[in-house]
Amino acid sequence: MDDRDHLARPALDFARHDMPLLTAHLDVAGALEELRRHDLGERVVYLYVVDDAQRLVGVLPVRRLLHAQPHEVLRDLALTRVVTLPVSATVLDACELLVTHRFLAIPIVDDDRRVQGVVDVTLLSDEVFDLAERQEVDDLFETIGFRVSQVQDATPTKAFRLRFPWLLATIAGGTACAIMAGVFEATLQELVILAFFLTLVLGLGEAVTVQSLAITIPALRHAQPTWRWFVRAFRREAGTAVLLGTASGTLVGTIAYLWRGDLLAAVSIGGSILLSLLVASLLGLTVPAILHRTHLDPSIAAGPVALALADVVTVLAYLGVATMLLATRAAAP
Repeated sequence: MDDRDHLARPALDFARHDMPLLTAHLDVAGALEELRRHDLGERVVYLYVVDDAQRLVGVLPVRRLLHAQPHEVLRDLALTRVVTLPVSATVLDACELLVTHRFLAIPIVDDDRRVQGVVDVTLLSDEVFDLAERQEVDDLFETIGFRVSQVQDATPTKAFRLRFPWLLATIAGGTACAIMAGVFEATLQELVILAFFLTLVLGLGEAVTVQSLAITIPALRHAQPTWRWFVRAFRREAGTAVLLGTASGTLVGTIAYLWRGDLLAAVSIGGSILLSLLVASLLGLTVPAILHRTHLDPSIAAGPVALALADVVTVLAYLGVATMLLATRAAAP
């Protein structure tokens, strides 16, 4: 079983079942008496409050119970906003929820909200962390075009054959960028400051593309890229990209204006960053989705292709926006 199979296993397989369920109408004194009759184990930090039909209605931290008065009723003490996992949740789902909310334990409930088990922070054990670390290494190298397992023990010649073809995408993208820079040579001569910020803008585009790839590729391992999935992911990425582009473009444009005092150059740089980051983010979503749909491995091919396309789009947006603004200024009376 590889790392992905392990993380895709049902979280219920790793759940504890020694958690006591306390009915909501009990008072503190009655709850403590009930707990004395249970073997709580060593890891119980939350108590789960249920109604008469055994449906989960709240969670009660042990510390809160111990500080309450004997006559207080559990229904009034329990926290009613409970984060839960469905019985279909995987180990990966459970780990993400534990990390996101920083809870010590999360109950697993069925469709009727009956507690089927509890997963706690011991799920984030050294074994799972090792799996995650190895997966992060694999993901990193897959993003740039090859699997770690393929090159770990390869000879230099074999490693070259595996790695060089993916560099061709970068070379092709870089060549296209150089040609476009030549096409916009007059723009660069008129606004020399654009050349100073070109590397920064390219770096921003590549960074956002990688971020989007890092979100999309793992999601494709657990979901089929249907049209509905793509539209939902597209809206999320577009919204995030607009915020990232607006913040980055405003900051860099302000720096450019304070440095050279050229408002047109500042607007050009800021606007092109917004446009290029939007496109870069969507490339990080669209390229792996298309590759997955065509039964190609998005983990291997998406990185080099998306990054090369992001560079081309970034240069085109960067110099194209500047050229249009210069033409507008020249045509103004």
